[in-house]
Amino acid sequence: MQPVSYDDVKAATDRVAGLVRPVTVVPPAGGAQDPQVWLALEYMQYTGSFKARGAQNFITAHRAAGTLPAAGVCIASGGNAGLACAWAAQQQGLPATVFLPRTAPALKVRKLSGYGARLRQVGTQYAEALEACEEFAAETGALAAHAYADPYVSAGAGTLMEEIHERIPDLDTVVVAVGGGGLFAGVAASARHHGVRTVAVEPENCRALNAAWEAGRPVDVGVDSIAADSLGARCTWPGALAAVQHASAVSVLVGDEQITAARRLLWDERRIVVEHGASTALAALLGNGDAARGYRPRPGEKVAVVLCGANTDPGDLVAPDTAG
Repeated sequence: MQPVSYDDVKAATDRVAGLVRPVTVVPPAGGAQDPQVWLALEYMQYTGSFKARGAQNFITAHRAAGTLPAAGVCIASGGNAGLACAWAAQQQGLPATVFLPRTAPALKVRKLSGYGARLRQVGTQYAEALEACEEFAAETGALAAHAYADPYVSAGAGTLMEEIHERIPDLDTVVVAVGGGGLFAGVAASARHHGVRTVAVEPENCRALNAAWEAGRPVDVGVDSIAADSLGARCTWPGALAAVQHASAVSVLVGDEQITAARRLLWDERRIVVEHGASTALAALLGNGDAARGYRPRPGEKVAVVLCGANTDPGDLVAPDTAG
């Protein structure tokens, strides 16, 4: 399969203009640093994650093509894609049905009720929810959106990179967390066009893209990570595999302890609260340059780290005030 193209991302940029929040990009803390590490605060996006971009592009493109059924849309998700699909459908007056694993974070389940979607919880992993969603689409005629394995969804996510490049035109590298690969594939399409390296970061025990890259084809992997609720894809999208095989892309792994440390670092130093899936991207820079456990920027390299979602309970970050 061919990767998402830059033309796909540009078309998505036009479609979602005015429908999503432009990303805020903040410079390195504490003055000049080497390398320079910028943070792209995409967790401030509608619904709390980058997924809003792909959902709006998917629905807007299908509306323009006349392929939106009266039965509305349905989607299986670990949480964030479901929130985004429900929100975008509500914005455009469509019914939406969202399938989640029973293990989905309670915060995400609660937020879904505010978007008017019908919620169905099935199984304990994303793959089980996906199977139920596909059966529902076949029975009802609803248009099945995919959390990541769709060119419209991926290209919509790629609009984030267009905004990052506009704000940091001399950027060298962008770092993104990877679950199924939709965000990575879309961002990589834009980054390739602008001559920017893309670093794809996965938990060691949720490594669908990295395993596919090693095997030369998508393969099933186990799912066992603190970030599994958002990055727990069992198999990568072929579009993501095509993107990671390009010379401008790098695939790295991080441990759960790095992910937790990165999330804590963001809170301690910036008072930023993100979910573990988002801190996975920053965790790559805490890996001491080990080829299997992170990414070490070169001297003078300018890096943007995408903080992609914040649908999390901050209770484990904010300690009770015991000062009296």
